[in-house]
Amino acid sequence: MNASPPTVPGGDVEAIERLADRRAALVGQLGRAVVGQRDVIDNVLLTLFAGGHTLITGVPGLAKTLLVRSLGRALDLAFSRIQFTPDLMPSDITGTEVLEEDVDTGRRRAVFIPGPVFANLVLADEINRTPPKTQAAMLETMQERQVTVGTKTYPLPRPFHVFATQNPIEQEGTYVLPEAQADRFMFCIQTTYPTRAEEELVVRNTTGNDVADMKPVLDGPALLEIQRLVRSLPASDDIIRHAVRLVGRTRPEDESAPEYVREFVRWGASPRASQFLVLAAKARAAALGRLCADFDDVTQVARQVLRHRVLANFNARAQKVSVESLLDRLLADTRPGAR
Repeated sequence: MNASPPTVPGGDVEAIERLADRRAALVGQLGRAVVGQRDVIDNVLLTLFAGGHTLITGVPGLAKTLLVRSLGRALDLAFSRIQFTPDLMPSDITGTEVLEEDVDTGRRRAVFIPGPVFANLVLADEINRTPPKTQAAMLETMQERQVTVGTKTYPLPRPFHVFATQNPIEQEGTYVLPEAQADRFMFCIQTTYPTRAEEELVVRNTTGNDVADMKPVLDGPALLEIQRLVRSLPASDDIIRHAVRLVGRTRPEDESAPEYVREFVRWGASPRASQFLVLAAKARAAALGRLCADFDDVTQVARQVLRHRVLANFNARAQKVSVESLLDRLLADTRPGAR
């Protein structure tokens, strides 16, 4: 069952048709540097088109950093990389005020020195290797797209996206990402080991002298127009109702929550998940050249939106019940169109 017929202005219809070609061009450029990981690339681009932030998780060596760095090369945007370490301070991210003396008058004044977060595309590398206090420095930047230092607020450039990489929490020297921080990420994307053929190609490409030649495909104004286009796509009441119901069923206290959610889930997803679910579904439809989001779009983006927002309880950990398995059951049980 699909959404109701779209009501999209004629100019936007043509723009959506062109978006599929732009997406293909971006995938082609990224494929010059990154072998495989097609699902990861597709989801990264969906976040970009929807105007959100992405958390990419996986063990070291799976091209997480390479993917984001390559994305910076494929976009004509200001790119910045922040390496998160245990001794990183909040001011190392946002910037700081310093006293500057006027050589003519001798007067001193506070001058703001912007930090590396003042860029269009920010790579927060290994974000969970720094303590929560420093991680919290990203909260205002991601939600409000601004930085407050002292009594002054400084807007960040538009577009603004944070692509963070995260190592598994079981590894040495990692910290749990605070729930409020994780909730700011639209997607949590999991990387996996390459196939043997892909790994052979990785080795062949990276042990010689050849360097991937990449050319920018999109600039800032074009990306902002795509994000406006995605938001202009219609989503029927049925689609919105399905997304909200799906998110609500992740909450143990919700009357529609299944028994296994009540048994194994400590916290469910917030209303922000419902917003991101619909927005990501719209982005997927637009990226595929379609004029409205349908139920399949919601299903295809649900795991990325929900996996970092659903917290398992002690009972789930004791019985080795994973959040992924709970989401699989929930998606199978939540029938589109049901109330």
